Amino acid sequence: MGSFTTVKAADGHELQAYVATPEGTPVGGLVVVQEIFGVNKSIRGVADAYAKDGFVAVAPAIFDRYERDLELGYEGEDMKKAYELYGKLNPDTVLLDVAAAFEEAKARSGKDVGVLGFCFGGRMSWLAATRGEMVKIQPACTVGYYAGGVGNVATEEPSCPVLLHFGGADTHIGSDQIEAVRTAHPEVEIHLYEGALHGFANEMRAEYDQEAAKLARERSLTFLKTHIA
Repeated sequence: MGSFTTVKAADGHELQAYVATPEGTPVGGLVVVQEIFGVNKSIRGVADAYAKDGFVAVAPAIFDRYERDLELGYEGEDMKKAYELYGKLNPDTVLLDVAAAFEEAKARSGKDVGVLGFCFGGRMSWLAATRGEMVKIQPACTVGYYAGGVGNVATEEPSCPVLLHFGGADTHIGSDQIEAVRTAHPEVEIHLYEGALHGFANEMRAEYDQEAAKLARERSLTFLKTHIA
């Protein structure tokens, strides 16, 4: 189990970040970027799991700029609020918060740091690779799960290796988004999971696909250890 700490972005904004640390010497650092539901039980679980694999995992609370201590579910009023807050997010500002978490992971691990995110966080992991210089970070690699809107920024140039996971039956992300990345960057590693829906890797969502999630997790861990550890 991890705990929350306070980190400070370059513009002076202070935000909470969930930090999970390994028992032994870290193999590296990892920023875990949330979906649009806050640093909830699912995201904390991801951080805890990667800590067990040897990473110092830091999950920044990117909604802290609008509301503190926010933890949302995936239905009803929580879903409505999530989308309302999502509409306020500016990726370049969020990148400042990602960078603050990145520096925390780097300081605590003493090693290189990767970025991994889900949905909106998946898009942010892509932008951490392409716009990291803007916020003075250099990820060793990034991993994005069902990165919404990635096709709109596909022509941007990553500065590090990138791995992307998509559900083959994802109705939120069209095949054109995936093809845009493939066309612009054939070197980017992309995996498509047949029959898997948006959110397939989150066991707290109805769309959870155990088989696809397990395979994607194995691929992500191998990728991270290859480029960081």
